[in-house]
Amino acid sequence: MPYFDAASAAPLHPVARQALLASLDEGWADPARLYKEGRRARLLLDAAREAAAEAVGCRPDELVFTPSGTRAVHAGISGSLAGRRRVGNRLVVSAVEHSSVLHTAETHAAAGGAVTEVPVGRTGAVDAEGFAAALDSRTALACLQSANHEVGTEQPVAEVAEACRAADVPLLVDAAQSLGWGPVEGGWSLLTASAHKWGGPAGVGLLAVRKGVRFAPQGPSDERESGRAPGFENLPAIVAAAASLRAVRAEAVTEGARMQALVDRIRARVPELVPDVEVVGAPVRRLPHLVTFSCLYVDGETLLHELDREGFSVSSGSSCTSSTLTPSHVLRAMGVLSEGNVRVSLPAGTTAEDVDRFLDVLPGVVAGVRERLGAPAATPVAAPGPDSLVVDALGRRCPIPVIELAKVIGDVPVGGTVTVLADDAAARLDIPAWCEMRGQEYVGESPSEGGGVAYVVRRVT
Repeated sequence: MPYFDAASAAPLHPVARQALLASLDEGWADPARLYKEGRRARLLLDAAREAAAEAVGCRPDELVFTPSGTRAVHAGISGSLAGRRRVGNRLVVSAVEHSSVLHTAETHAAAGGAVTEVPVGRTGAVDAEGFAAALDSRTALACLQSANHEVGTEQPVAEVAEACRAADVPLLVDAAQSLGWGPVEGGWSLLTASAHKWGGPAGVGLLAVRKGVRFAPQGPSDERESGRAPGFENLPAIVAAAASLRAVRAEAVTEGARMQALVDRIRARVPELVPDVEVVGAPVRRLPHLVTFSCLYVDGETLLHELDREGFSVSSGSSCTSSTLTPSHVLRAMGVLSEGNVRVSLPAGTTAEDVDRFLDVLPGVVAGVRERLGAPAATPVAAPGPDSLVVDALGRRCPIPVIELAKVIGDVPVGGTVTVLADDAAARLDIPAWCEMRGQEYVGESPSEGGGVAYVVRRVT
């Protein structure tokens, strides 16, 4: 069964499994003790730290292991903000950061701190000059991911790092998605990552803090991991994480080129095979193994279930698969179509046959979901009718508001308008996206008297 969700968690690398089993026998003792078993454990911990630091591109004494990538982010941000509280309390982040960064930003704002969110373009990348403009003399820390976890877009980290250096602001880089493919370029100050993203075991994160960066660990002090990650180290998992990171890096050039060819095939073929699809994310500056696309007139949750029935494990940022009924913050910040969103992220070892079978299965799955939802096959030919229509889609969820719009757009003459009443947050993204894809004019939105929002579309073609 092809597993196409490596961006959530990559399968355990064979080297990680071997290292984990071996260190269960050798690394169970307390590495802080001076007796034989403790010294043996300490040697394993030191070797793992050196291997991880080499991959990150920092000194071993600048890197600590944390219980997860999320904890690394929390510790990195809180420690940096506390260490630079005399400078100011402003935190600058991009709008598409991982939720662990944005949740920490929310906590900082709730405690009285200031947060500036830098917008992104339609590909999901920040503008380096725009990011630089958000920095000021009161900025304590800036955060920018190396590559986006939902759409694979790589960020201009080197350029932003240079701007941060000029402004004397430390930059924290969340490298969870990219570290397995190579080191992060540029003069970053702090870096975080998570082992289960590159095929290491879950429960191991990395936090690197460059020498000279003001840093004050928060919470009760602890003598382990430089006081930055309290608690007894999970040494077998740490050893397995470091060993697998070294292994995937050794394979990165060859495997990355192979993955990129497979992903390029998906990016090219999906719009050819499936009508009304938007491939999102940067076409060039992106991770080699990840591609995301969105399908009009599709219920994302049903689509994922149907692909699972066909033997493919994928993920989605669609509101239709979310308990909150709102699109992912990444798709929302990019302003792209969210309904029927599918993220394919290939693990190491994925074959061309797996990809070809996915491309064979996808068109029928999408067509089946659209048929069940009553989606129109094409825009109907215009007939004489009123200059304006109102479609009441209140209380109906993605993708129904867009489907209802598509059904009636042909009932108004060119120049006429259709007003869609909807209270689903996804409509704010999906109706403008539908207009762009179908050559119609999105006029705008306004509050609806009956609740929800009125979205106005003018027929152009």
